[in-house]
Amino acid sequence: MMTADILYLRLKGACLIIAPLLFALSTFFWQNGEYGVTAGTIIVVANVFWIPALSGLFGLLKDKMPWYSALGLFAAMCGACIGGVAFGLLGYFSTIFHISHHAYIQTLTKFPVSSGVLIFWAGPLFPLSLLILGTVLLQKKAVAPLMAVLICLGAIAFPVSRIPRIELLAHLADVLLAVPFVIIGYRFIKIPGTVMEKN
Repeated sequence: MMTADILYLRLKGACLIIAPLLFALSTFFWQNGEYGVTAGTIIVVANVFWIPALSGLFGLLKDKMPWYSALGLFAAMCGACIGGVAFGLLGYFSTIFHISHHAYIQTLTKFPVSSGVLIFWAGPLFPLSLLILGTVLLQKKAVAPLMAVLICLGAIAFPVSRIPRIELLAHLADVLLAVPFVIIGYRFIKIPGTVMEKN
């Protein structure tokens, strides 16, 4: 019988697969190093799937590290829901209104606090949260060591590729993040009973 807990775990698993794959897909639609309309739209949609996905990942630690599980999830969601969405919308609107990269960077500096909250401070929370999460998952043996290491590598590669907008590095970062999340997500879907012991 399908219980609500198993259904929700499978939803988290599906989102763990969909979210990083959408991020990976968006990179193919970059336009001269900018997100543009299509990539920006995909990024915003992807961040909706990151919410249950992140909940599933941090839920693996709720028994061993309840405070970190709760606060870490909050920080990661701030990074995804504020920073991630803001970057996606920035790419979308700057393209449809024909605003150059230099022009919008100059304009954002006129509003340092709001720009920081929405973009420059919130944005780094996402990869930083994943880096710490991967380290903790490795330390607590909540996932296979290789999965935790790939999460850490992906978290490091993510800003390294996004800040200078180097497409080859971005594709590499996408793969490093997608592989562990897809595998963990598949486990959530196929064998939710064992995940429930930790979640």
